[in-house]
Amino acid sequence: MGPDTDITTEADVRLLIEQFYARVRPDPVIGHFFTELDWDTHIPRITSFWNMVLFGDRTYTGDPMGPHIRLNQRLPMEPPHFERWLHLFDTTVDTLFKGPKADEAKQRARTIAGVMAHKLSTS
Repeated sequence: MGPDTDITTEADVRLLIEQFYARVRPDPVIGHFFTELDWDTHIPRITSFWNMVLFGDRTYTGDPMGPHIRLNQRLPMEPPHFERWLHLFDTTVDTLFKGPKADEAKQRARTIAGVMAHKLSTS
């Protein structure tokens, strides 16, 4: 039986992010990009980012591109990496949630990945 609730709260977003990174960290395709993260800092920051994206929350501060540009200089990010990231994100959303906000999260992830891939290819 699949999920029957949508993403409606900050707690839902945090669950999504925690479960997503639980899939990402051991992943053989993209896990190596995440080995040096301080998870106690990263999880709340990314949760705040997605609360901004999905609910217009204004608590997120930061520059999402800067760290990715620096990482890309050490570990180049290629199209298959973005495809894997999106696959894991979609799978996590679909495992946990169902509804308009869940669909929006997946669509926004596609947009974010596309913008990031483009900016990294030109930086």
